[in-house]
Amino acid sequence: MNTLSNKVAVVTGAGSGIGRALAQLLAAKGARLALSDINATGLAGTMKLLPAGCEARSYALDVSKREAVFAHAEDVKRDFGTAHLVINNAGATLIGTVEHISIEEMEWLLGINLWGVIYGTKAFLPMMLAQREGCIVNISSVFGLLGFPAQSVYNIAKFGVRGLTECLWSELEGTGVRAVCVHPGGIKTNIEKAGRRCAAASINEEWFAGAAEKMLLTPPEECAADIIAGVERGKRRVITGHRSTTMYWLSRLMPNSYPGLIKLLVSKQPANT
Repeated sequence: MNTLSNKVAVVTGAGSGIGRALAQLLAAKGARLALSDINATGLAGTMKLLPAGCEARSYALDVSKREAVFAHAEDVKRDFGTAHLVINNAGATLIGTVEHISIEEMEWLLGINLWGVIYGTKAFLPMMLAQREGCIVNISSVFGLLGFPAQSVYNIAKFGVRGLTECLWSELEGTGVRAVCVHPGGIKTNIEKAGRRCAAASINEEWFAGAAEKMLLTPPEECAADIIAGVERGKRRVITGHRSTTMYWLSRLMPNSYPGLIKLLVSKQPANT
Protein backbone atom coordinates (compact mmCIF):
# COMPACT_ATOMS: atom_id res chain seq x y z
CA MET A 1 0.00 0.00 0.00
CA ASN A 2 2.59 2.51 -1.14
CA THR A 3 -0.17 4.58 -2.73
CA LEU A 4 -3.61 5.36 -1.30
CA SER A 5 -5.07 6.75 -4.49
CA ASN A 6 -8.42 5.07 -5.26
CA LYS A 7 -8.10 2.81 -2.22
CA VAL A 8 -11.12 2.38 0.05
CA ALA A 9 -10.29 3.72 3.51
CA VAL A 10 -12.55 3.11 6.51
CA VAL A 11 -12.14 5.46 9.48
CA THR A 12 -14.13 5.21 12.72
CA GLY A 13 -14.42 8.19 15.05
CA ALA A 14 -14.15 10.48 12.02
CA GLY A 15 -16.30 13.25 13.47
CA SER A 16 -13.46 15.08 15.23
CA GLY A 17 -9.82 15.08 16.26
CA ILE A 18 -7.48 12.50 14.78
CA GLY A 19 -10.29 10.84 12.82
CA ARG A 20 -11.26 14.09 11.11
CA ALA A 21 -7.63 14.88 10.31
CA LEU A 22 -7.16 11.38 8.88
CA ALA A 23 -10.23 11.80 6.67
CA GLN A 24 -8.94 15.09 5.28
CA LEU A 25 -5.46 13.72 4.60
CA LEU A 26 -6.77 10.53 2.99
CA ALA A 27 -9.07 12.59 0.78
CA ALA A 28 -6.11 14.70 -0.32
CA LYS A 29 -4.32 11.49 -1.30
CA GLY A 30 -7.23 10.37 -3.48
CA ALA A 31 -8.66 7.66 -1.25
CA ARG A 32 -12.34 6.72 -1.30
CA LEU A 33 -13.71 7.23 2.19
CA ALA A 34 -16.13 5.35 4.43
CA LEU A 35 -16.36 7.57 7.52
CA SER A 36 -18.25 6.78 10.70
CA ASP A 37 -18.93 8.29 14.09
CA ILE A 38 -21.53 8.11 16.84
CA ASN A 39 -21.77 11.92 16.71
CA ALA A 40 -23.81 12.76 13.61
CA THR A 41 -23.17 16.49 13.92
CA GLY A 42 -19.41 16.07 14.11
CA LEU A 43 -19.41 13.63 11.22
CA ALA A 44 -21.43 16.02 9.06
CA GLY A 45 -18.85 18.70 9.86
CA THR A 46 -16.06 16.43 8.66
CA MET A 47 -17.89 15.69 5.42
CA LYS A 48 -18.17 19.43 4.71
CA LEU A 49 -14.40 19.82 5.03
CA LEU A 50 -13.59 17.26 2.33
CA PRO A 51 -12.47 18.56 -1.06
CA ALA A 52 -14.82 18.66 -4.02
CA GLY A 53 -14.71 15.47 -6.03
CA CYS A 54 -13.81 13.27 -3.08
CA GLU A 55 -15.84 10.05 -2.99
CA ALA A 56 -16.99 9.73 0.60
CA ARG A 57 -19.92 8.30 2.51
CA SER A 58 -20.84 8.83 6.15
CA TYR A 59 -22.27 6.22 8.50
CA ALA A 60 -23.74 6.52 11.99
CA LEU A 61 -21.94 3.93 14.10
CA ASP A 62 -21.55 2.95 17.74
CA VAL A 63 -18.41 0.80 17.67
CA SER A 64 -19.29 -0.81 21.00
CA LYS A 65 -22.19 -2.65 19.33
CA ARG A 66 -20.99 -5.86 17.67
CA GLU A 67 -23.94 -6.25 15.30
CA ALA A 68 -23.64 -2.61 14.21
CA VAL A 69 -19.96 -2.93 13.34
CA PHE A 70 -20.45 -6.10 11.31
CA ALA A 71 -23.41 -4.51 9.54
CA HIS A 72 -21.20 -1.50 8.83
CA ALA A 73 -18.65 -3.75 7.13
CA GLU A 74 -21.41 -5.13 4.91
CA ASP A 75 -22.59 -1.60 4.12
CA VAL A 76 -19.06 -0.58 3.10
CA LYS A 77 -18.74 -3.68 0.92
CA ARG A 78 -22.09 -2.87 -0.72
CA ASP A 79 -21.21 0.79 -1.31
CA PHE A 80 -17.52 0.50 -2.25
CA GLY A 81 -16.99 -3.16 -3.15
CA THR A 82 -14.33 -3.77 -0.52
CA ALA A 83 -12.01 -2.08 1.98
CA HIS A 84 -8.24 -1.70 1.68
CA LEU A 85 -7.44 0.36 4.78
CA VAL A 86 -9.32 0.22 8.09
CA ILE A 87 -8.39 2.64 10.86
CA ASN A 88 -9.99 1.69 14.17
CA ASN A 89 -9.77 5.15 15.68
CA ALA A 90 -12.96 5.71 17.71
CA GLY A 91 -12.24 6.12 21.41
CA ALA A 92 -13.19 7.71 24.72
CA THR A 93 -11.60 8.37 28.11
CA LEU A 94 -12.53 7.56 31.69
CA ILE A 95 -10.69 9.06 34.65
CA GLY A 96 -10.45 6.97 37.81
CA THR A 97 -8.58 4.22 39.63
CA VAL A 98 -9.48 0.54 39.69
CA GLU A 99 -10.67 1.06 43.27
CA HIS A 100 -13.14 3.79 42.40
CA ILE A 101 -14.38 2.95 38.90
CA SER A 102 -17.53 0.85 38.83
CA ILE A 103 -17.85 -2.30 36.77
CA GLU A 104 -20.50 -0.56 34.66
CA GLU A 105 -18.10 2.31 33.90
CA MET A 106 -15.40 -0.18 32.99
CA GLU A 107 -17.73 -2.00 30.62
CA TRP A 108 -18.67 1.27 28.92
CA LEU A 109 -15.07 2.23 28.15
CA LEU A 110 -13.90 -1.25 27.20
CA GLY A 111 -16.86 -1.54 24.86
CA ILE A 112 -15.61 1.42 22.85
CA ASN A 113 -11.83 1.33 23.17
CA LEU A 114 -11.17 -2.42 23.14
CA TRP A 115 -14.20 -4.28 21.82
CA GLY A 116 -14.73 -1.61 19.17
CA VAL A 117 -11.24 -2.34 17.82
CA ILE A 118 -11.79 -6.10 18.03
CA TYR A 119 -15.11 -5.83 16.19
CA GLY A 120 -13.62 -3.58 13.52
CA THR A 121 -10.73 -5.97 12.97
CA LYS A 122 -12.92 -9.07 12.80
CA ALA A 123 -15.54 -7.45 10.58
CA PHE A 124 -13.17 -6.21 7.86
CA LEU A 125 -10.37 -8.79 7.99
CA PRO A 126 -12.16 -11.49 5.90
CA MET A 127 -12.55 -9.29 2.82
CA MET A 128 -8.92 -8.19 3.07
CA LEU A 129 -7.69 -11.78 3.34
CA ALA A 130 -9.88 -12.78 0.40
CA GLN A 131 -8.30 -10.11 -1.83
CA ARG A 132 -4.84 -10.65 -0.28
CA GLU A 133 -4.46 -6.93 0.23
CA GLY A 134 -5.16 -4.61 3.13
CA CYS A 135 -3.97 -2.80 6.19
CA ILE A 136 -5.59 -2.61 9.62
CA VAL A 137 -4.49 0.35 11.72
CA ASN A 138 -5.38 0.13 15.40
CA ILE A 139 -5.07 3.22 17.57
CA SER A 140 -3.54 2.32 20.91
CA SER A 141 -1.83 5.04 23.00
CA VAL A 142 1.31 5.78 24.95
CA PHE A 143 -0.90 4.47 27.75
CA GLY A 144 -0.68 1.16 25.91
CA LEU A 145 3.06 1.27 26.57
CA LEU A 146 3.06 2.15 30.27
CA GLY A 147 0.57 2.34 33.10
CA PHE A 148 -0.61 5.82 34.06
CA PRO A 149 -2.35 6.73 37.33
CA ALA A 150 -6.11 7.40 37.14
CA GLN A 151 -6.22 5.96 33.60
CA SER A 152 -6.74 2.39 34.75
CA VAL A 153 -9.41 1.18 32.32
CA TYR A 154 -7.98 3.26 29.47
CA ASN A 155 -4.67 1.47 30.13
CA ILE A 156 -6.42 -1.91 30.06
CA ALA A 157 -8.03 -1.13 26.72
CA LYS A 158 -4.96 0.33 25.06
CA PHE A 159 -2.66 -2.46 26.23
CA GLY A 160 -5.26 -4.86 24.80
CA VAL A 161 -5.24 -3.06 21.45
CA ARG A 162 -1.48 -3.29 21.40
CA GLY A 163 -1.55 -7.01 22.17
CA LEU A 164 -4.13 -7.69 19.48
CA THR A 165 -2.15 -5.78 16.85
CA GLU A 166 1.23 -7.27 17.70
CA CYS A 167 -0.33 -10.73 17.51
CA LEU A 168 -1.57 -9.90 14.00
CA TRP A 169 1.98 -9.08 12.93
CA SER A 170 2.78 -12.79 13.06
CA GLU A 171 -0.61 -14.21 12.13
CA LEU A 172 -0.92 -12.15 8.94
CA GLU A 173 2.57 -12.83 7.62
CA GLY A 174 2.41 -13.89 3.98
CA THR A 175 -1.28 -13.02 3.54
CA GLY A 176 -0.89 -9.64 1.86
CA VAL A 177 -2.61 -8.05 4.86
CA ARG A 178 -0.76 -6.27 7.63
CA ALA A 179 -1.45 -4.48 10.90
CA VAL A 180 -0.14 -1.22 12.33
CA CYS A 181 -0.20 -0.23 16.00
CA VAL A 182 -0.31 3.52 16.71
CA HIS A 183 0.72 5.01 20.04
CA PRO A 184 -0.30 8.69 20.14
CA GLY A 185 1.06 10.83 22.94
CA GLY A 186 -0.42 14.21 23.86
CA ILE A 187 -2.69 14.99 20.92
CA LYS A 188 -4.77 18.16 21.18
CA THR A 189 -8.27 16.79 20.61
CA ASN A 190 -11.52 17.00 22.55
CA ILE A 191 -11.27 13.42 23.83
CA GLU A 192 -10.66 14.54 27.42
CA LYS A 193 -13.63 16.92 27.41
CA ALA A 194 -15.86 14.33 25.75
CA GLY A 195 -14.78 11.60 28.16
CA ARG A 196 -15.97 10.81 31.65
CA ARG A 197 -14.71 10.94 35.19
CA CYS A 198 -15.81 8.12 37.43
CA ALA A 199 -18.43 9.11 39.96
CA ALA A 200 -16.16 8.35 42.92
CA ALA A 201 -12.96 10.01 41.64
CA SER A 202 -10.70 11.35 44.40
CA ILE A 203 -8.80 14.64 44.56
CA ASN A 204 -5.58 12.80 43.74
CA GLU A 205 -7.18 11.27 40.66
CA GLU A 206 -8.37 14.70 39.56
CA TRP A 207 -4.79 16.01 39.90
CA PHE A 208 -3.45 13.32 37.59
CA ALA A 209 -6.29 13.95 35.15
CA GLY A 210 -5.45 17.65 35.04
CA ALA A 211 -1.75 16.95 34.65
CA ALA A 212 -2.41 14.54 31.78
CA GLU A 213 -4.57 17.13 30.01
CA LYS A 214 -1.61 19.54 30.00
CA MET A 215 0.20 17.06 27.76
CA LEU A 216 -2.34 17.47 24.94
CA LEU A 217 -0.27 19.74 22.72
CA THR A 218 0.30 18.09 19.34
CA PRO A 219 -2.17 19.08 16.58
CA PRO A 220 -4.23 16.11 15.31
CA GLU A 221 -3.13 16.94 11.76
CA GLU A 222 0.47 16.16 12.72
CA CYS A 223 -0.60 12.87 14.27
CA ALA A 224 -2.62 11.93 11.18
CA ALA A 225 0.34 12.72 8.93
CA ASP A 226 2.58 10.44 11.00
CA ILE A 227 0.02 7.62 10.83
CA ILE A 228 -0.43 7.79 7.06
CA ALA A 229 3.32 8.11 6.52
CA GLY A 230 3.77 4.98 8.62
CA VAL A 231 1.19 3.10 6.55
CA GLU A 232 2.85 4.16 3.30
CA ARG A 233 6.32 3.19 4.53
CA GLY A 234 5.23 -0.22 5.81
CA LYS A 235 5.85 0.46 9.49
CA ARG A 236 4.43 -1.86 12.13
CA ARG A 237 4.41 0.71 14.93
CA VAL A 238 3.89 4.47 14.85
CA ILE A 239 4.94 6.62 17.81
CA THR A 240 3.53 10.14 17.49
CA GLY A 241 2.70 13.19 19.58
CA HIS A 242 3.96 15.10 22.58
CA ARG A 243 6.06 13.03 25.00
CA SER A 244 5.35 9.84 23.02
CA THR A 245 9.01 9.01 22.36
CA THR A 246 9.92 9.71 25.99
CA MET A 247 7.22 7.36 27.25
CA TYR A 248 8.16 4.70 24.72
CA TRP A 249 11.76 4.64 25.93
CA LEU A 250 10.72 4.79 29.58
CA SER A 251 8.69 1.63 29.06
CA ARG A 252 11.61 -0.06 27.28
CA LEU A 253 14.52 1.00 29.46
CA MET A 254 12.86 1.24 32.88
CA PRO A 255 9.97 -1.26 32.73
CA ASN A 256 9.84 -1.79 36.49
CA SER A 257 10.73 1.66 37.80
CA TYR A 258 9.08 4.16 35.43
CA PRO A 259 6.08 4.81 37.75
CA GLY A 260 8.31 6.89 39.99
CA LEU A 261 9.11 9.23 37.11
CA ILE A 262 5.59 9.74 35.78
CA LYS A 263 4.49 12.33 38.34
CA LEU A 264 7.67 14.32 37.76
CA LEU A 265 7.17 14.13 34.00
CA VAL A 266 3.58 15.37 33.95
CA SER A 267 4.13 18.04 36.62
CA LYS A 268 6.56 19.82 34.28
CA GLN A 269 4.15 20.10 31.36
CA PRO A 270 3.40 23.62 30.05
CA ALA A 271 -0.16 24.91 30.24
CA ASN A 272 -2.37 23.52 27.46
CA THR A 273 -3.50 26.49 25.42
